[in-house]
Amino acid sequence: MEQATKIRKDQYIYAKGARKTSLARVKFWPKGQGELTVNGKTLVEYFPTKRLQDICQDALRLVDKVKTVNLELMVKGGGMVSQAEACRHGISRALIAWDEKLRPVLKAEGFLKRDPRVKERKKPGLKRARRAPQWSKR
Repeated sequence: MEQATKIRKDQYIYAKGARKTSLARVKFWPKGQGELTVNGKTLVEYFPTKRLQDICQDALRLVDKVKTVNLELMVKGGGMVSQAEACRHGISRALIAWDEKLRPVLKAEGFLKRDPRVKERKKPGLKRARRAPQWSKR
């Protein structure tokens, strides 16, 4: 199994984040000017609403590193909220790989926990995952 975080000497820190079916790959440069790109676009272009932008940057805002690091995110799968939370998860993992002292702060907020919920599969004989056909007496 591949590790979730890797440290490239004198380059960047690589981390993965996930939520439901969304997967985010994060490249984290500790020395930067606060640049954040998602799938080759700026944060504002990719996540158009303020709520999604805030979700994505929550971990950085919590440890006060918004303007001091550069991030490049590649995200796929799921919906927009799921992608934003996958980005937050990946950024949190990258921050911990960079500085282990940030772990208690990020863990207390729940940013290190992957949301494991996925759609339940359909079972044979049922209409959906749990919906049985209507029973008739005759």
